Amino acid sequence: MSKHTHSCEHCHHQSCARRVPIFSSLDDEELSRVSSLITTKKYSKGEMIIMEGSNPESLIIINTGKVKAFKDTQEGKEQILYIFTEGDFLGEKNLLSQQKATYNVETLEETHICLINKKDFQQLLREYPDISFKIMSELCNRLERLENTIENMGAKKIEARVSSVLLEFLDKYGKHHPKGTLVELPLSREGIASYIGVARETVSRKMSRLQDEGVIKVIGNKKVIILDKEALEREIQ
Repeated sequence: MSKHTHSCEHCHHQSCARRVPIFSSLDDEELSRVSSLITTKKYSKGEMIIMEGSNPESLIIINTGKVKAFKDTQEGKEQILYIFTEGDFLGEKNLLSQQKATYNVETLEETHICLINKKDFQQLLREYPDISFKIMSELCNRLERLENTIENMGAKKIEARVSSVLLEFLDKYGKHHPKGTLVELPLSREGIASYIGVARETVSRKMSRLQDEGVIKVIGNKKVIILDKEALEREIQ
């Protein structure tokens, strides 16, 4: 991991603060103050940002890149819980409730993060209560995602989970394409299998079938064009 830190004015594209939905209610002057509190770090692909059981001392914001949050099961397998990408935040548990990290966080690609230390972050919450509501809203969204995962793993047919995760990635990463929606997958086939609790072979078989049926078009290992979104939606109903 690079030890180099710098002010947020040098982040890619725009300041970290402007990228984060939890700061969206702040005006330019307030955003400038938030930006002045931020330092940044760069991680290479495959580096750990947080270890389960550790005590993060900063709010971590993903400026560019993608990371996965995961736990190791008793069987020694990896269970992916979340995929965090640009604008997402993590490390809030220790800052808000003194709770240790309950999962590991590892980069999926080169990732630039922004950090606001614990004391500064808690002062921001006192000054701008809207930030607290935004955080609660996002944490509720994550809880809903976990509840949906549990439901999918318990109630839905195994292959329907693949359609469900493709729709999730479409909503988060989809870009317009002349034939439908281009989705750059954040995970490999093995990673998707870990994310939705199925075997890797199930993911490959299901995606091949969807391609044969004209629902998707697979491009290499990490890109898919969703040709028929409605067909995917019907599969998970």
